[in-house]
Amino acid sequence: MNTKIFCDIAEIKKIQKFNKRKIVKGFTTNPSLMRKAGAKDYKLYSKKILKICKNKPVSLEVFADEYETMKNQALQINSWGKNVYVKIPIINSKGFFMGKLIKELNRLNIKLNITAVYSAKQSKRILKSINKKSKVIISIFAGRAADTGKDPIPELKESLRMSKSYKNVKILWASVREPYNYIQAKELGCDIITIPPDMIDKIEKFGKSFNQLTKDTVNTFLKDSRKSNFKI
Repeated sequence: MNTKIFCDIAEIKKIQKFNKRKIVKGFTTNPSLMRKAGAKDYKLYSKKILKICKNKPVSLEVFADEYETMKNQALQINSWGKNVYVKIPIINSKGFFMGKLIKELNRLNIKLNITAVYSAKQSKRILKSINKKSKVIISIFAGRAADTGKDPIPELKESLRMSKSYKNVKILWASVREPYNYIQAKELGCDIITIPPDMIDKIEKFGKSFNQLTKDTVNTFLKDSRKSNFKI
């Protein structure tokens, strides 16, 4: 399975760098990453990103919490570029399922990235709300689920199984915790995995033998002990 790597990022300089990487097939971001990157004006900052990433899909998220405002933001974000996927959370902060909005935007042929999904049950609700033509990404937060002691693999497997009859739907492994998640996503058959920049660097270096890893580790310890002038 050819699992595409998207870069989860918001810093402009890093986007410029990773947009040149062949391994990176798209970009995802969110309000938290944008804030961390120092964005002050959401529209202007998003357009800076889109000016760099002209030929790769870019997911940009709404940040409203009410249906009408969320819809207005989605329509505006969609108008910023043909490569834009509008990120819509599966529920709002009050726990209301955003199925009506998902259905409406989907019917308008707006490319969607449904985010903050954790279970196959949620994936099923999304699939029931969309057609089989307009492009939809379902982002399943595997890493955050695992952080709470829950196994995300069965949820991903079932979501992948249910989405097979939808040629327009891609299942995305979100909230990566280690580079090996990329191997797991490939083995499962995930269409996309979104990964932070530092882990993409590590994935590009995959292939070292256990013997080489042992030697590298010992050398690192040795160098650090010498730099520290440790004595016993």
